[in-house]
Amino acid sequence: MTGCCDRGLIEQWIAVCLICLGAVSSAGAKEAGGSEYLAEVEEVVTRYVPANNGAGPLWCYGSTVIARLGEDVYVSTIETGQDVPLLCNTRWQLWRRSVGKWRIEQSEDKFRQREPCPIAVFEKGPLYLSVNPSVEPPGVKYGRCEPAVLEFDSAAPERAWKKHSPVWSDDSYFTDHSYRGFAADGVNGELLLLNIHAQTGDQFVSYRDRRGKWRRRGKIRFPIRSCYPQVALRAGAGHVMAIGDIVEPVEQWRKLKFETLKRQWDYVFRRLFYTWTPDIGESDFAAPIEIDTVEETGGHIQNLDLYVDVSGAAHLLYLRRPHQYGFIRDEYFPGQAMTVQLEYVILKQGKVVSRRTLADDSGKMKPAFGRFHVGRDGGLHVIAAGVGEDGEGRSFGNYAGRIVAGAGRMKFIRVGLRHPLRNFFTNTVRGGSAPSDTVDIFGIAGDNPNLRYARIRIVSESD
Repeated sequence: MTGCCDRGLIEQWIAVCLICLGAVSSAGAKEAGGSEYLAEVEEVVTRYVPANNGAGPLWCYGSTVIARLGEDVYVSTIETGQDVPLLCNTRWQLWRRSVGKWRIEQSEDKFRQREPCPIAVFEKGPLYLSVNPSVEPPGVKYGRCEPAVLEFDSAAPERAWKKHSPVWSDDSYFTDHSYRGFAADGVNGELLLLNIHAQTGDQFVSYRDRRGKWRRRGKIRFPIRSCYPQVALRAGAGHVMAIGDIVEPVEQWRKLKFETLKRQWDYVFRRLFYTWTPDIGESDFAAPIEIDTVEETGGHIQNLDLYVDVSGAAHLLYLRRPHQYGFIRDEYFPGQAMTVQLEYVILKQGKVVSRRTLADDSGKMKPAFGRFHVGRDGGLHVIAAGVGEDGEGRSFGNYAGRIVAGAGRMKFIRVGLRHPLRNFFTNTVRGGSAPSDTVDIFGIAGDNPNLRYARIRIVSESD
């Protein structure tokens, strides 16, 4: 089922109505660095039927599923097969929004995927999907998969795709839990793909250079198994941020959580890592460094986004909670506050040069999620979700602001979306989309199982 989509004049009329209703605060925008954030479009793209296989439509949150090429927007979604046995019971769909209307351009023939399939583009095309189909009979769980990259003609995405087979180090072993990362250098026409070894937890690396040749680039061995990687490729340099993903290592906490939550699943995300290579064509990734940890206090870290600027500096965005559960805090850390911070770290040449908290729950917006966005002028913005003032009290909403060098907390302003998105992807430059004053967002709002699209326009003072 698809949503009804508005055409250009109707979209402009909606944007004007939202502004007139107070959806965008120009005063707040000036405080946030001289930019306004105009909500122009909100649409339902499709609806999602739960696959019950452990991977939802936003499961691959380290890699994007939405990209912009010119006036068109592309989205990769997953469709659940009726009565198809677990775990690989979904198939990819490629959607395009053109002339204000969404439609499916292609779908996979069989239901052979467990996870969403990340998307990447080059700035003048083509378009790529990272896929991970099972090669086992239907119903085999944790079975072998064969990662591939599909190439589509962005000018005619309905045409037959080309299949590319990335090359890997000889001891690779891939299954339906790929935890893969996918990135494009949209300017130079290169791709970077990571896929996890199902037994060792090492992230294997495959790189496609500008001549179209796939090259094995070894593997990344993190101190502990690390997943959901944000991957970036720019001018030959590769960057990876990933979060530790292991079973609760503290026996007392594991027992208390089971007694309280009554569930067997108990993975924790407490240690954040980063690695890079200055020249992926010639050198492997460096030994990963630990960016942050909340191990000792039973906390939670969520890696959100990664951006590499023109100087080669890596910008990291993540959420930090020193305590994940109040009942563990009460038992082992009484009196300590349950807090959440939106953290921003800059690295150069593999070393941390700056740390900054952009927002926390003591400010006007309690952060819950966020992504970077690069404007047409190269400015770095944060599109966030959280709880803040809306004129009638505190409620959940989407916020935006421009990062100003040397400042402290960011001055986020509320964006006037009628259906605020809780978790979402954007048209990131990591996926090959060009820097733009148009922010394309795909994700889930309060009317789940709808999968929604929103478009926000950045208007700077110079405009």
